Amino acid sequence: YELLAMAIATDRTRVASFMLGNAGSNRSYPFLDVPQGHHEVSHHGKQPEKLEAVRRINRFHLEALARFLTRLEQRREEGQSLLARTLVLYGSGIGDGDRHNHDNLPVLLCGGDRRATAGQHVDLGRETPMANLHLAIARTMGAGIETFADSTAPLAL
Repeated sequence: YELLAMAIATDRTRVASFMLGNAGSNRSYPFLDVPQGHHEVSHHGKQPEKLEAVRRINRFHLEALARFLTRLEQRREEGQSLLARTLVLYGSGIGDGDRHNHDNLPVLLCGGDRRATAGQHVDLGRETPMANLHLAIARTMGAGIETFADSTAPLAL
């Protein structure tokens, strides 16, 4: 995150893709008191100890995101915070690791200075492709594209 914030702040890039970790790698988090692998505990079977391990891992990742967003918020550019001039999409391709669901995806869209309506929870149902969000972001940021992947229409941000 530090390198990504620096790259954005120094205008080395304005578009980036960053994977925190391949959850399928089964990385453990002993510093969070989670000695089991992430993939292993994601198949929790509703077992309380595994659900707690997943919660700790998720919290760790979200706290790192919060630090990144704070860093962007604190940096000024042309009278605005860098976060206001940036759209950050954070999420997962798995809605429920226990069942390998690829719907009801946990996604956050942050920043963007009124390019997107803040403070809302949107349930788009199972049939809306994630590419509709990606298309909306691309258009919002000035890319003049008509479609993206399996998009059917851009989402109203």
